[in-house]
Amino acid sequence: MTDIILGIDLGTTNSEVSVIRDNEIVVLEKDGAKLFPSVVGLNISGNLLVGHAARNQAILYPERTVKSIKRRMGEDVKVQLGEREYTPPEISAMILRTLRAYAEESLGQKVSKAVITVPAFFNDTQREATRLAGELAGLEVLRIINEPTAASLVYGTDPDKSETLLVYDLGGGTFDVSIVRVEGGVIEVLASHGDTHLGGDDFDQLLFDHVCETFKKKNKVDLRQTPTAVSRVMQAVEEAKKQLSTEPFAAVREEFLVEKDGTPLHLDLEISRNDYEAMILPLLEKTVTCLNDALRDAGLRPTDIDKVILVGGASRTPLVHQLLENRMGTTPHGEIDPDLCVTMGAAVQGGLISGAEVGRVLIDITPHTLGVSAFMDHDQSPYHFVPLIKRNTPVPCTRSDVFGTNHDNQEMVIIEVFQGEAEDVRYNTQIGEFYLKGLSKAPRGNEIVCRFDLDINGILHVSATEKKTGLQDTITVENALDARKSDENDKFREHLDGFFDDLEFAQPIDESPEIVDVADNSSLLEKFNPEGLEKGWEKTYAEEIDLMQRAMKRLPDVSQDDAREISELIQKTVDAMNHRKRDEAQASASELEDLLYYLEDSV
Repeated sequence: MTDIILGIDLGTTNSEVSVIRDNEIVVLEKDGAKLFPSVVGLNISGNLLVGHAARNQAILYPERTVKSIKRRMGEDVKVQLGEREYTPPEISAMILRTLRAYAEESLGQKVSKAVITVPAFFNDTQREATRLAGELAGLEVLRIINEPTAASLVYGTDPDKSETLLVYDLGGGTFDVSIVRVEGGVIEVLASHGDTHLGGDDFDQLLFDHVCETFKKKNKVDLRQTPTAVSRVMQAVEEAKKQLSTEPFAAVREEFLVEKDGTPLHLDLEISRNDYEAMILPLLEKTVTCLNDALRDAGLRPTDIDKVILVGGASRTPLVHQLLENRMGTTPHGEIDPDLCVTMGAAVQGGLISGAEVGRVLIDITPHTLGVSAFMDHDQSPYHFVPLIKRNTPVPCTRSDVFGTNHDNQEMVIIEVFQGEAEDVRYNTQIGEFYLKGLSKAPRGNEIVCRFDLDINGILHVSATEKKTGLQDTITVENALDARKSDENDKFREHLDGFFDDLEFAQPIDESPEIVDVADNSSLLEKFNPEGLEKGWEKTYAEEIDLMQRAMKRLPDVSQDDAREISELIQKTVDAMNHRKRDEAQASASELEDLLYYLEDSV
């Protein structure tokens, strides 16, 4: 008997879960619904609400509800929910844990393994945040796969025929377009492009602003200033958007929305499909630009595409069909529910892993170029981006290159890992860094071998080796956010378990600050890397160095809280200096100076 592996589409607006049962793909339901709102909230008693219940209560209590958290995945932020703050992976874990509970109820057995989909254009940080969410929900995440790839796993193709597909995936918060070749049961992604902040949520916002501005002109009242009105109008325009996919007009009506001078005001507005499509046309034109880029990267023309597949609820918009027909010269396919084909594909991938006979082999690609920053012989600027793994390279893959030290007898190099397409690293995304220390004394040009290993889940392993001695250091780019400690993960899982065990929201986790070891702070400045700075750094950063040394002398004489704040500001200043961010170094040093002034003045 093969393992049951859940196929989960963790969406911006809705999420879904599927399994392979008796060699068939089954989308699991809860109370007759296959779409599960990706919404988390707290009711007035402080109990956790997830899904439909959370979405329903958002009208009355928007301040106790979190929506569209997928758009924040990979960001170093927290969102407020009740009296506590949570990271995006923690909020997503609540959604995933509920999906897991529904699946176990439907299947009548425990389930602990899953395949989770992400937008093809998600970067490594966002992918690892998704993996972390699964782990916090008690799931073993066997594979992270791209949403367009998942959709192509379930779409009807002749296994004996070679076909080239274009998957147009317009969801609630993200957009992807992928060129996929299917041949002999093998699926190969040739190119991907997209935008992780473009989707149905943006269409909703345009409609919402239009309704609010129209209401404001008529009644001299801005609905955006009243939280409950905002929530009610947003849900009303979401329904209007869906109606405009099949109807030429949609009415937005809400009675007793707000009061003005003691008189209740009602909203009654009709929106035409033409007006709505005029609003969203600039956003849809961006998707066509991404489509053109994907065709160019794949080296194909529209006539080379055998089938255009629609994925994501927002792809039902008639204007999408019109634009695609005009550009591709063919009618797009939406026979399989665009909201469900991604979760179904994830289930197929789970079946492949468990050994089920599903007749598909998956080949995926990396959607972004990965590389490092380096000096170039013709230019001493430290901002040059050197690609190691090019965009659209099939994964897993390994690439390496050789670099040389910049100075005679250089004892250390910093390896800064970036993701993006710009030649200047300042326009790309830094996803990790580490130092290779203790290099042998050698003339400029001492060879350092940098190696990138990108695994099937999109997790990047980077190593740097001094070729002459074999000295090596490594980093695994799992998350550009601060790494979570395992005990913190355990605490959160227990916190989440408490809700599912007794439907009571657990007590807040003890987050008392760690005690600062003052003795350890004597080494803070050792992280300063003058070798990597421009000529004349001694004068440029003289004030900052003096200030930090003065601050370190004060550490034994101040409270633990003040010592912690001093240490953080010193670290912040050092990091800015090492990254040649002069403005940031000055700003953090200024904060440090203000703190020292306050401490000295209070003595």
